[in-house]
Amino acid sequence: MVFFGGAGSAGGWSGGGGGMGGNLRPNSLKRSTDGWDDDELGSVYSHRVVTRMAKMIAPYRFRLFLAVVGVLGFATMTRISVLAVSGLIGAATDGDMDRLNRWGLAYIAMAVLSAAFFFIQMTSTGWIGHRLLLRLRKDMFAHLQKLSLRFYDNNEVGRVMSRITSDVTSLQELMTGGMLTILGDVVGIAISVGVLLYFDVRLTLVTFTVVPVLVVTMAVWQAYSRRAFVRVRQAIAVVNANLQENVSGVRVIQSLSREDENAKRFDNINRQNLNANVNAGLLSAAVTPAVEVIVATATALVVAYGGYRVMNGHLAVEGLVGFALALQMLFDPVRDLVLQYTQLQRAMAGGERVLEVLDTKPEFEDDPNAIDIEDISGRVDFNHVSFNYVDDVQVLADLDLHVEPGETIALVGQTGAGKTTITALISRFYDVTSGSIEVDGIDVRKITHASLAHRMGIVLQEPFLFSGTVYENIRYGRPDATDEEIREAAETVGAHDFISRLEEGYGTYLHERGMNLSVGQRQLISFARAILARPRILILDEATANVDTQTEVVIQRALNTLLAGRTSFVIAHRLSTIRNADRIIVLEHGRIVEQGKHDDLLALGGRYARLYRMTYEQHALSSSANGDGARAGSSGNGHGNGHTPALKPAADPAR
Repeated sequence: MVFFGGAGSAGGWSGGGGGMGGNLRPNSLKRSTDGWDDDELGSVYSHRVVTRMAKMIAPYRFRLFLAVVGVLGFATMTRISVLAVSGLIGAATDGDMDRLNRWGLAYIAMAVLSAAFFFIQMTSTGWIGHRLLLRLRKDMFAHLQKLSLRFYDNNEVGRVMSRITSDVTSLQELMTGGMLTILGDVVGIAISVGVLLYFDVRLTLVTFTVVPVLVVTMAVWQAYSRRAFVRVRQAIAVVNANLQENVSGVRVIQSLSREDENAKRFDNINRQNLNANVNAGLLSAAVTPAVEVIVATATALVVAYGGYRVMNGHLAVEGLVGFALALQMLFDPVRDLVLQYTQLQRAMAGGERVLEVLDTKPEFEDDPNAIDIEDISGRVDFNHVSFNYVDDVQVLADLDLHVEPGETIALVGQTGAGKTTITALISRFYDVTSGSIEVDGIDVRKITHASLAHRMGIVLQEPFLFSGTVYENIRYGRPDATDEEIREAAETVGAHDFISRLEEGYGTYLHERGMNLSVGQRQLISFARAILARPRILILDEATANVDTQTEVVIQRALNTLLAGRTSFVIAHRLSTIRNADRIIVLEHGRIVEQGKHDDLLALGGRYARLYRMTYEQHALSSSANGDGARAGSSGNGHGNGHTPALKPAADPAR
């Protein structure tokens, strides 16, 4: 399916849970629509995450083997190097030059091996990590493209972006550097204990007297730090949500002069984020001195008792020095594991969220027996269709509509009547609750999604252009189109003249969403994109709502070309678009209440006639009086049309 436009709205009011009073309420962001808490740090070990990630890393098993060798080798070399230091001191004390040379060469060899193992570890983990990151993001992006619109209805854009960015990154770091670092720390502790026992069993037992104190200290710190890191996560979530909303809604903010008020509210939220981070920083800063005091205590006990034994001749000086060095190497990985604990929890939680997205199934997939459709005439049949977005809230009720090939259908009705829902069901963005929709007599559920999409085109109220050249944007629906075909399409819809006046013509680079063009120009490019893709069924959802009267004349000529010979469904409030339709369908509460041609429905004097008098006739008079109804009404509704907001049946978020 070819999308030729896009719709969006900006807020600018809420503060991501701050409320109108401007107070931060972290709990308001705890539970997201995807079921995950912002304060969920996860368990230290998730078998599901580790198992799934192991399957992804499996193709890189040789590199993983090298990384493990590097980690274990580095941990071993750094720990046993204290034996060489002890040997050097002993040889120097005894005046044994040969032994001094041997231990000196051994120490140099250990240093070289340690550096080599470290190089192997870093290059291997980096190689694996970047490829795992590439695969995860590729899989996530491809999967998100396939998910149905209902997934995006129920999930905030910011949270979806968080899954593919920060959560994927944290998972990648966990499965490469994180897990291997923990492995190296555990092995390092084991080797250090072995070295301590090798030097002196009694001193080792003295060292272990401080372990209970260390364990209690770490347990208390973990309890406080967990709550602190939760507050940090909640606070930054509120800051990001408020920032995103204010940037998206900047037009509304400026139109209502909310700049100063919103700045005050953001400052309040930002300061609470500052306080949360300062508190977490204080706890992080406190743990290292606490561990250092415990390590210093252990060292003092070792030196005191060891010195006593040296004086009594029960322990050599080199043994005491070697033991003291090994003692430091015992506590280094302990400190590292403590600091890794919360990060490990967060990474596991991120992994769970990534897997949750990857395991989310599209609402519907192609039937195993689905067929490809090639050239179609464009007949569309709604056979007693009913549809609910949510249970017990019916949007369409027993809709029976049969559209002939090449027929132009105008859909009119109050907001929420079901106009946009009808077009969404034709495109199979959603499946009907009951009944069926057929294209050329084939149920759309029996047609492959790709072939159905290639026969359809959609132009929406807010044209969506991508960052890229004009050529690239028009070619979007047909990547194989030539430059000549693109220019012909632009000429057909009346876009060639203004494109030629651009600085680099068709090679002009468009900013995000094409914001360096006017709304009318963006819409004309959308029309050119539509006609280039050659769809047989065309959907126009308020495609002329946001343009001025002069541009509407150009677009109306483009529409006449665009609609010719195509089955078309038009949602519009412009009288010119509706009057020229082959048939007007009047909807009310998801049901067809009237249908026919413009003049016939006016003569009937029913709902369409009342709607015409209330909306379209007044709009026509307003446009005639002002000469440019769209601009006359721009200050009233922010959409650039010439009727009051109450008279516009276009804003149809409820479908």
